[in-house]
Amino acid sequence: MPDNRRIATVTQLNNYIKALLEQTPVLRNVWIKGEISNLKFHSSGHIYMTLKDDGSVLRAVMFRSAAAGLAFKPENGMKVLAGGRVAVYERDGGYQLYVENMEADGQGDLYVRFEMLKKKLAAEGLFDPARKKPVPKFPRTVGICTSPTGAAVRDIINVLRRRYPLAKAVLYPCLVQGEGAAASVVGAIEYFNMTKTADVLIVGRGGGSIEDLWAFNEEAVARAVAESEIPIISAVGHETDFTICDFAADLRAPTPSAAAELAVPELAAIERRIGECRSRLDLRLKERLAAAKRTLGLLSQRSGITGLRRRLGEMQIRADRLQDRMIAAYKSLLESGRRRLSVEAGRLNALSPLSVLERGYSVAMAGDKAVRLLEDVTCGDELWTTVADGRIRSIVTDKEGNTNGTEI
Repeated sequence: MPDNRRIATVTQLNNYIKALLEQTPVLRNVWIKGEISNLKFHSSGHIYMTLKDDGSVLRAVMFRSAAAGLAFKPENGMKVLAGGRVAVYERDGGYQLYVENMEADGQGDLYVRFEMLKKKLAAEGLFDPARKKPVPKFPRTVGICTSPTGAAVRDIINVLRRRYPLAKAVLYPCLVQGEGAAASVVGAIEYFNMTKTADVLIVGRGGGSIEDLWAFNEEAVARAVAESEIPIISAVGHETDFTICDFAADLRAPTPSAAAELAVPELAAIERRIGECRSRLDLRLKERLAAAKRTLGLLSQRSGITGLRRRLGEMQIRADRLQDRMIAAYKSLLESGRRRLSVEAGRLNALSPLSVLERGYSVAMAGDKAVRLLEDVTCGDELWTTVADGRIRSIVTDKEGNTNGTEI
């Protein structure tokens, strides 16, 4: 029985199907409506994704040259209109859409709302760089506005403790997804501003779909962030996620961990910097001291310095001689004073009552008065008579007048 089978290799079959598709005009320029899923931004710049509807999926790729012209950032869950050509990728034996143009579709309404609010707030100047507040270099307290159960809060706290354990971390638990999330985030921001209990705030959550992150696209959150007196670092989602909160914040971090790194310095780096400064300062001081010593040595060898030293020596000799003369004059003046003092003391001694007593005289005292006349005492008075070597107590029993016999 003759073998009439036409046998082809896998590659031949794939190439044949590829040629058929490429020769079909409708497939060279087709627009597909679908929802983005499995989105991947490759390091090459290409974008890989799956477009799906309720009944099927279609693989799609958008090369870097086409992706560069996108007017928006694709997101998982976003509904789009993708235009391009359908072709076979021979290696995998599967067909896919090579996207050349893409735009948001109706229920990219979240994206449309995002863009409308972004334009509105930008027109009000809410994103103006001049409004941005600087993040403090050495915060004492870092406020965290996020879910207490998510990975984001653990990442933030771990980084804060590792980089700068001197800072205190304060968590305000809040909803970050679903109904009431926006109000919860606003409440956390207002709490820290009212209590003044933080130097910088980290506001955010981990990654997710545009629906998951939507609380951070609400106008109330954006205004609370922009009006906060405390600087805010926005850390919503992953590196490729952008929200209105990011634009309103004083600083945007690509991830929660990166936000913690931006919020505090690295203590180890500060210590290294201080050590380097101290070493440079020590070296600079030693160099200046050595230079000063060299300069002093050179100056000491100059003739002018030698002459100055000689004059200083002569002046020192003159000063010593003047000092000797002053001491001699002082001693002479002191001796003269002593002699004068001795003479005056002799004169005073001659006039002293004690000297009179030594010559045989005495002084009688009635109370605190010296007895000079008979009338100074009365019979019965007590007298104390001072002589050269002491005092004598006596009682007046009689008194007698002078030699003319007058009786008192």
